Amino acid sequence: MVRKTQSPVKKKWLKEIFRFHGSVIPGVLERSVFCGAFGVIISFLDFKQLPVAQPVLGTVIPSIVLGLLLVFRTNTAYERFWEGRKLWGSTVNTIRNLAWKIWVAVDEVESDDRERKIAALRLLPAFAIAKKLYLRYEPASEELKPWISPAQYSNLQNIQNMPLEISRLLGNYLQQEYKRGLLTNYQLTSIHTLMNNLMDNVGGCERILKTPIPPAYVIHLNQLVFIYCLILPFQFVKDLGLWTGLFVALVSFALFGIEEIGVEIENPFGYDHNDLPLDKICQTIKSNIEEFIAFQTIQDQDNIEKKINFSYTNPDI
Repeated sequence: MVRKTQSPVKKKWLKEIFRFHGSVIPGVLERSVFCGAFGVIISFLDFKQLPVAQPVLGTVIPSIVLGLLLVFRTNTAYERFWEGRKLWGSTVNTIRNLAWKIWVAVDEVESDDRERKIAALRLLPAFAIAKKLYLRYEPASEELKPWISPAQYSNLQNIQNMPLEISRLLGNYLQQEYKRGLLTNYQLTSIHTLMNNLMDNVGGCERILKTPIPPAYVIHLNQLVFIYCLILPFQFVKDLGLWTGLFVALVSFALFGIEEIGVEIENPFGYDHNDLPLDKICQTIKSNIEEFIAFQTIQDQDNIEKKINFSYTNPDI
């Protein structure tokens, strides 16, 4: 007999239903319990034959109007979240392109040129980390130390816009190499275009961060949701009786939950579980640059060894 096993999809579905971490339950539980308790009080008063059943109150705030407002609130917040993710995705791609451009474009004519180039490439992960800290209103942290010099780290501790300062450091390096003739004018312009894209991404994130959803809209929606949840017991106590409190708590949980989702994702650069995984994105950038430098160094060493071996086997060359 073939033994049936539970589908992995079903297991995941059940796990997500009962998942507490990352859900909006902590943010809405208190309000939902309050509305449910209010529903219990109304059902108790109805049980005592008091005239609390008022079905006409259901027309005070039409459900469809409230639903549209909540959907608009959530969609507006998600647009901000998705825009932030696209900007960070563009940052990742631009940093990869910059690393490749700098490595290929900048010539090496002296013994320390390779080290200078690697130091410039290490400014790219530093830029991503600085951008993350800047969007979180945090000063320079220990996370930056492996990617910049002690003097640069000391300067960043006194600078508010750290991404701009790191762009300046990278620009100074490129300008010096251009003056030395190791970069052509076309190559320098191409690299500057990518650096401009990085700063444009910072500006886009600043726009999201410093342009919150108007408080009047948020406050008014919160008031409507709360009033609606308090009206529900009067509307349904006649039909639900002692079950009114549970029903009101469930409906309140659904409505407050939708509103809370909008609150959590409208600023996607913080530490909330539902914010963008900026730490993981920065770790991806750091890993990419480390692998790139290591691979290119090994590849260049192999090319040098091949040239040496070729010259030994071809002494006439």
